[in-house]
Amino acid sequence: MQLWVGLGNPGAKYALNRHNIGFMAMDTIAEVHDFGPVQKKFSGWLQEGRIGGAKVLLLKPATFMNESGVSVGEAMRFYKLGMDALTVFHDELDLAPFKVKVRMGGGLAGHNGLRSIDKYLGPDFRRVRIGIGHPGHKDRVTGHVLGNYAKAEMDDLADMLGAIAAEAEWLAKGDDARFMSDLALRLQD
Repeated sequence: MQLWVGLGNPGAKYALNRHNIGFMAMDTIAEVHDFGPVQKKFSGWLQEGRIGGAKVLLLKPATFMNESGVSVGEAMRFYKLGMDALTVFHDELDLAPFKVKVRMGGGLAGHNGLRSIDKYLGPDFRRVRIGIGHPGHKDRVTGHVLGNYAKAEMDDLADMLGAIAAEAEWLAKGDDARFMSDLALRLQD
């Protein structure tokens, strides 16, 4: 069993924020792979399903970004999962918009959701880093991260989310390189 966590903030006013790209990824994966209904569990929203041969739980913490680790920790303990079962989908300032990279562990890059998970569980989990680009100056980061995607970006956003969901089976199989490669090819068209 795997636990995939999408980071974001709860509430309609945050729905299209760049910071909520993890929530958007969970919603798209659940839809494309026909996951079960949303259950309120672990201080968040949980859906169960299968991707390829793997049982996957999708979790969107309802704790706000700064306390994401509370929700993730509850789910990990309940299902008695090791850190190798955890994958976190999050926005990444240091990647160009709509670029996606996967890595194990690493730094927190000032991301409060990652910082919270690290605080409760440690740093050794797989991350799906979804690029939102850097606004150019550190004074503009908060507004950029908490800003909505522009109308002009919606097609690219939908294409990227659809590609993540379409190639999710490679993530479920643990083939991160194939996931990134096939995702890049899909997004070239």
